[in-house]
Amino acid sequence: MVWGRPVAFYALAAFFAAYVLFLYGPMIAIFVLSFQGPQGGLTFPMNGVSLFWFEKLFAGGGIVNIGAAFRRSLLLGAVVMILTVVISVCSGLAFRKRFRGSAALFYVAVASLIVPSIITSLGIALEFRILDDGIKKFGPDWLAADHTTWMGLFTSGLGAHLTWTLPFGLLIMFAIFNRFNPSYEEAARDQGATAWQGFRYVVLPLILPSVVGIGLFGFTLSWDEIARSSQAIGEVNTLPLELQGLTTTVTRPDVYALGTLTSAVSFVVILAALAGIRLLQRRTSRSARDAVAGPAR
Repeated sequence: MVWGRPVAFYALAAFFAAYVLFLYGPMIAIFVLSFQGPQGGLTFPMNGVSLFWFEKLFAGGGIVNIGAAFRRSLLLGAVVMILTVVISVCSGLAFRKRFRGSAALFYVAVASLIVPSIITSLGIALEFRILDDGIKKFGPDWLAADHTTWMGLFTSGLGAHLTWTLPFGLLIMFAIFNRFNPSYEEAARDQGATAWQGFRYVVLPLILPSVVGIGLFGFTLSWDEIARSSQAIGEVNTLPLELQGLTTTVTRPDVYALGTLTSAVSFVVILAALAGIRLLQRRTSRSARDAVAGPAR
């Protein structure tokens, strides 16, 4: 016993502290080094403290257009988030009805989690190249004359990201609806509610925290995706691809500044999602209390 606690407690505490340091230490080091002065390097000790490298980053530096890449990734992440939420919720509702081939369709839907990401990216790129060749050879003259490729941010790139985000959304919705009590919907129908009203006023408020979680998954998985974007994104790059390119061409702290910014966006989205879930839970609890107190009065 040491200070009233067994030795095993301190051994496990030291192991946990080492684990946390190993997990978050590199990220914290990058955050700190990104705030160096103009003469700063890539290692400690720091040479001054300033926002110089963030200013240099958005100034362009003659390397890449970080602002444009940031906007592309932000817009793509928002579109992926919306589509992931809509498709996942609709699929979850559909799978509540037992239909022939549902098991096979489920395994096909989640199979992309097993296939290596780079293989998925190459496969999507190959499909679009075949499509482009078909248009050039067999398409109408007005389309084939000026056609180059249909690969792009919101075609092949969007499809590649959805192959990563949709399986997570589907799994979450299946788990939610597997334990969803259908008596709530039956009560709504008994009160004369239509199918849409039952979904809008009964089902959706109950599953809304999970829907917010699916949106969080959709955005964050798309925001930092590299492997599936590498071959299928087309002529432009997302922010993670630009960051990967900078790590091989630049040896300055503006790389760390870019890493800090991308991490900050992820944290903001996560905190916003958690706040939204908390707010929705409070509203649901308040509505339940009002519903119980109403008949009592």
